[in-house]
Amino acid sequence: MTSPAGPPPTGGGSGEQKRLKLLAVTACPTGIAHTYMAAEKLAQAAESRGIDMKVETQGSIGAENVLDDNDVSTADGIIVAADKDVDLSRFVGKRVLTVGVAEGIHHPEQLIEQVRSAPVHQPDGASAPAAGAGGGKERSVGYKALMNGVSYMIPFVVVGGLLIAISLSLGGHTDPSGGLVIPKDSFWMDVNNIGVIGFTLMVPILSGYIAYAIGDRPALVPGMIGGWIANTGSLYDSKAGAGFIGAIVTGFLAGYLVLWIKKVKVPRFVQPIMPIIVIPIVATTALGLFFIYVIGKPISWVFEHLTSWLSGMTGTSAILLGAILGLMIAFDMGGPVNKTAFLFGAGLIATGNQTVMGMCAAAIPVMPLGQGLATLIRKRLYTEQERETGLAALFMGCFGISEGAIPFAAARPAQVIPANMLGGAVAGAIAGVAGVEDAVPHGGPIVAVLGAVSGVPMFFVAVVIGTVVTALTTVALVDISERKRRGEAVVGVPAVGPEPVLVGAGAGRAPGAGTLVAQKVVRESVAAPVATAEVLSGYLTEQTVKTELDAVDKEAAVREMAGLLARTGKVADVDELVATALRREEQGTTGLGEEIAIPHAKTDAVSAPVVGFARSAEGIEWGSLDGTRARLVFMIAVPEAAAGDEHLRILALLSRKLMDAGFRERLTAAPDERAVLEVLGEIR
Repeated sequence: MTSPAGPPPTGGGSGEQKRLKLLAVTACPTGIAHTYMAAEKLAQAAESRGIDMKVETQGSIGAENVLDDNDVSTADGIIVAADKDVDLSRFVGKRVLTVGVAEGIHHPEQLIEQVRSAPVHQPDGASAPAAGAGGGKERSVGYKALMNGVSYMIPFVVVGGLLIAISLSLGGHTDPSGGLVIPKDSFWMDVNNIGVIGFTLMVPILSGYIAYAIGDRPALVPGMIGGWIANTGSLYDSKAGAGFIGAIVTGFLAGYLVLWIKKVKVPRFVQPIMPIIVIPIVATTALGLFFIYVIGKPISWVFEHLTSWLSGMTGTSAILLGAILGLMIAFDMGGPVNKTAFLFGAGLIATGNQTVMGMCAAAIPVMPLGQGLATLIRKRLYTEQERETGLAALFMGCFGISEGAIPFAAARPAQVIPANMLGGAVAGAIAGVAGVEDAVPHGGPIVAVLGAVSGVPMFFVAVVIGTVVTALTTVALVDISERKRRGEAVVGVPAVGPEPVLVGAGAGRAPGAGTLVAQKVVRESVAAPVATAEVLSGYLTEQTVKTELDAVDKEAAVREMAGLLARTGKVADVDELVATALRREEQGTTGLGEEIAIPHAKTDAVSAPVVGFARSAEGIEWGSLDGTRARLVFMIAVPEAAAGDEHLRILALLSRKLMDAGFRERLTAAPDERAVLEVLGEIR
């Protein structure tokens, strides 16, 4: 066996190669299970190869096992397995490999090999793509930058959209000349104005934090101001600003412009003021003028001619016109293409032609309704944050706020925008052929409820069909994209070292295989005393362990586990505990893969934290992403008052230890409750 390649030995005259030392940082968006699963897999892979590794986890309970300056200075390479921004400035001069957190879980051995030839991280944050990194640094930076902007933008979309929707529904009324109108001096107008501020900030926030993820703090100001300029069409003679698509453009332009400026050599006395004065001023001025004079003018010209072209179509087929307007409405959700179609329809109301606005009104809610519906019909494709955003999008869609779909389009433009456009075109075409009319310049079910629409039944038919088309198309495209991504992650990766465990430890294994050794370990250790009261801080005891579940489906298993926890006397309401745990499952499966499920609940149905464990010989379908059935089931229940760090600490401890295949085998083989506790006592 050849020794692993690494830097040449330093110091000493023995000629012996020094022991390789690697560092890692793991982080996932929610900061719970996958953060610790990746950390454990990387640590195991390093240990099996005789490599020293320290792993910093950036979870919801904060950074743990933090890498200090001494760790970094002596490291031969750093693996960053993260799906969110990680500060890389402390790793300047070191080989740094950046990948998604899933790669840390599924391919830890390959990452250890790849980091040895990874690019050296430069002071300006730029580095060349690593050989064989499968996509390269540039793609990784762009994706993470876009996700960073979207994550900061989402709260502004939700808050602004919901406040506008509430003010319109409770304080608005229809007006033939002004759409849905709220009295100017009313309380609801103030609520509406606050929501408008949220929407106004949404676009520059998206742009600013895309730029920030690329160029760090000096890029934040040019990114935000560039986004504001992109969204303010009056600055470049356009009736409609460039919207969120313009914000994405300015965000990337600002980020890479700042990176370029950082490379300029300047006198030493100027260097301290570069990041706080020189770079922001130069980048903001250059980007702003470039957008106003170079990009903005063509945008204005394009949309003026687009409006003229639409005006010439009013006498053509209603189906074709409706489809085109629906495509435009759905393309950028409040951006220039959307506004061109909307202003065209609104302008014709005064001439007595209300059918064009009817086509637009039917298409306007399709995007947020469709994306919200998609998160409900295929939950496993979305993160918990995306599912929460989906519920808000459904609400906004009812009030004709198409911007509710922007977070989905920004995160997955290649899948979401085509699906939106197809649904919008279908809704617009149906409304056109049915002759639906809208007397006010607004859209969505709210205008029909308030009596501004004629042909209400067909209006709702158009909206419903368009919504379903958008949802189903989105789910299909996202599913295809995810399957391709998972396939690409495996194809072409060299087989280095022992085969990693990709799916459940017992998947495809003959019953009983691999259990004899584990049983021997248990028999040899069962005589040793076990402090059962200390397993997981005493939350898991012999009372809450069951060696064989009777349940055959997830709901029955959750109910059986709740009954197990009730043995402790700490469960005041079993039904409420079950209901809370099942509601959590609806938000996203707690099946972690590797034949593990950890349902959990935060509820005052329990008086103190309690943890239970049970096994299922046949396995229970839990919706795990790797397709394995859950054979090892833990249930965590904590009261609301204790739901913070303690809840996450228990999840982190379990997630880490359960990545050890030997630990899982010992847990599976333990013959009785006491032996199970003996194995679980290894968790620290």
